[in-house]
Amino acid sequence: MIRIAARRRGLQCLSAALLFMVSAPGWSRSPEAVPYRWTNVTVGAGGYAPNIVFSEVERGLAYLRTDMGGAYRWDDATQRWSALQDGTATSSYMGIESIAPDPRNADIVYMAAGVGARQPAAILRSTDRGRSWRTTPVPFAMGGNEDGRGMGERLAVDPNQTQTLFFGSRHDGLWRSSDAGATWAKVAGFPVAGLGKPASRTTHGGISFVAIDPTSGRAGGGSRRLWAGVADPGTANLYRSDDAGLTWHPAEGPRLFAGKGVIDRRGVLWVGYASGLGPSGIATGAVWRYGPDGRGRDVTPAAWRATGAEGAFLGVAVSRRQTGTVAVSSVDRYRHGDSVWISHDDGRSWDDLGPRSRRDVSATPFLLHEGKGADFGHWISGLAIDPFDPARIAYTTGATVYAARNATNPGTINWAPWVRGIEQTAIITLVSPTGGAPLISGFGDLAGFVHDDLDRSPQPTFVNPYMSNTNALDYAGMAPNVIVRSGSLYLDRPRDGSLGRSEDGGRSWTMVTVPPMGTPARREDLNGDWPITVSADGATMVVATPIPQVTRDRGRSWMPVRGLSGKTRAVADKRDPRIFYAVDIERGRVLLSRDAAASFAPVAGHGLPAQLRAIGRQGREAQSALIAVPGNAGALWLQAGDRLFRSIDYGSSFVPASEALSVELYGLGKNAVFAVGTRDGVRGVWRSVDDGQSWSRIDDDDHRWGGRYRVVSGDPRREGRVYLGTDGRGLFYGDPKEVQ
Repeated sequence: MIRIAARRRGLQCLSAALLFMVSAPGWSRSPEAVPYRWTNVTVGAGGYAPNIVFSEVERGLAYLRTDMGGAYRWDDATQRWSALQDGTATSSYMGIESIAPDPRNADIVYMAAGVGARQPAAILRSTDRGRSWRTTPVPFAMGGNEDGRGMGERLAVDPNQTQTLFFGSRHDGLWRSSDAGATWAKVAGFPVAGLGKPASRTTHGGISFVAIDPTSGRAGGGSRRLWAGVADPGTANLYRSDDAGLTWHPAEGPRLFAGKGVIDRRGVLWVGYASGLGPSGIATGAVWRYGPDGRGRDVTPAAWRATGAEGAFLGVAVSRRQTGTVAVSSVDRYRHGDSVWISHDDGRSWDDLGPRSRRDVSATPFLLHEGKGADFGHWISGLAIDPFDPARIAYTTGATVYAARNATNPGTINWAPWVRGIEQTAIITLVSPTGGAPLISGFGDLAGFVHDDLDRSPQPTFVNPYMSNTNALDYAGMAPNVIVRSGSLYLDRPRDGSLGRSEDGGRSWTMVTVPPMGTPARREDLNGDWPITVSADGATMVVATPIPQVTRDRGRSWMPVRGLSGKTRAVADKRDPRIFYAVDIERGRVLLSRDAAASFAPVAGHGLPAQLRAIGRQGREAQSALIAVPGNAGALWLQAGDRLFRSIDYGSSFVPASEALSVELYGLGKNAVFAVGTRDGVRGVWRSVDDGQSWSRIDDDDHRWGGRYRVVSGDPRREGRVYLGTDGRGLFYGDPKEVQ
């Protein structure tokens, strides 16, 4: 057995030494810590939520688990979702493998947390509805962001003895706790011991769900009948125990993975089967019903079979109020579209809710980002019927959570996003221009947005071309209505280009194409691999293709850039349209162009280290190590390895600008520089208002977001404002508390 207490790392903020004074007039040395107020930039969900679970004890209480953005709790009193893990510093714990509210006490909830097989895993326990957690690291690996994350629930609480929990692991069999999750022991009698951790990124499903029959025991004495689904090849895929887990027997069923299993109040088990782990790559599936005696029968909706038996069923839900009422949802049904079916007669007949469903996405118009009307959704694996209201059904998709309050209506069923408070997205890049909207973002999966109002879900505008990922953004420093972007298409669809230019601050776009190059000639601008840069006046654009190209007529004609190595990003001076910069990592030098990127030549770069070592994320999603200061010709910052340097003479000389801070990401704001980094063993978000001579921490222990940071930038127009893009918890803006 194991018992490992959770530990919180103490924070130590030590005084920074003053290294070099190049401050602008009026700037002062910053204090050691500056309290900030952090607020999500509103989009409204946006990512994959594998499941939603209602409390069976209290009306209006529900929990949502996401694959890399942590967990949320819905409270009817506030009418919003609350993030439950913003204080989590361990990245892996933001991938939630399973969640289990206590079936007797509304204040208690458990979670299994671990993003992948090679990452830390833990069981989290809360007695205050997730406001605080006790953490027990465990030796069995999890896969909260791996294939099969839509299965479950793997974590189950015995309703007749709530100190007893079971957890079905992916790689190491079935586990049991007798002390409310504080310690765990492997169940020796379970016939599937596990396949072990995969040697590569390939995963497997392992034990996909555990379901405990409340009718098989008495309060205080524990339950006798347990079910466990398995999603590993070469084994039986459903097992039953009638002696509280001591011995197990295989149950009949199809030769498919048992993906989702729930038990109704009579002790009837409903199982959704799938040919693959999901959420993609599933060919077919089935729905089965099992009585308490273990006998099963196929109750798969006939209409689904009639349309080709495509996809499977990873959403399964039962009504606690209406006996015999069960709902299932399809996944990977691409030709006919996914849907929800409901039965009120124990699966003998089914009603397809899809044809009479309507969706109102006015509160989250970003759901129209692919240029089509809001459909039923994709990657549907979470499905729940409110235990206190059979007419209220919710389901999760790869982009949102939908809910209806009239699901038993024989006419039109009205669905709307149920997402207030949920922000689960991955931000790749962002810019805060010197004019126009305060923020323009580049998202993974959702393209990107112009955020005119940070507290309102934005309209989709990133079209022509539409690219699901925006990898790079730039704006013209003296003409900020000119925006350029490059992006990639997550799905395998035909594309004409991956570069765009906007003349109205990102609200409309024209496609930019680069001529074929190389031998044999090929289009290098189709996949979003190469960033695009625009001059201060918006007249010149440079693309960092294998043969860098420059245009001065909005892309009608191009010429190769002299003196710039292939795949090297150019950075435009934000004041002088003739000036561009670049960093030659291989040769350890800074390059300068004085002829609007027609040619580049090395500059002295005095004060820089001999090796300009790259750090952090590389490739097309990497942020530029070189940033020009808005409004100041010749002023720029450079990240070399984990250190910052600053120049005010077009790169001829640099001075150190990160003091004792080890920098991962950085960005510039009005009279400030912001960074994600570590100092004195403390990793966090930092601000300097004296050109990097001293740094103040501006996040705190309640705002860590798993430490999953992707991009940071200040606002050039609003002093103190910072924007922070995370990998899973969305986009934040922060302001000093003292100025609000």
